Order: sequence, then C-alpha cells, then structure tokens
Amino acid sequence: MEETVQKSCWGLTAKAVIGFAGVILFVWLVGGGSETAAVLATAG
Repeated sequence: MEETVQKSCWGLTAKAVIGFAGVILFVWLVGGGSETAAVLATAG
C-alpha cells in the first residue's frame, strides 16, 4: 500500500517539476535571459 502511495507522490512531483521547468524554458525563449530573471524574481 505504501509503495503505491509513494510511487504516486513521485509521479506528481515529477509532473510538477517538468511543468515548472517547461514554463521557465518557455518564458526564457520568448523573453530572453534577463527578462526571465525579472519574472522569476517577481513570481518568487
């Protein structure tokens, strides 16, 4: 039972990390490196 829960948790974590990285990559490609830093600073 615990293995299923842990596996599900890791799957969710992986999706969140990939999604977050995808958003950052998209913003970086569209806006450029310096604007990405400003966006991340504002979001944080």
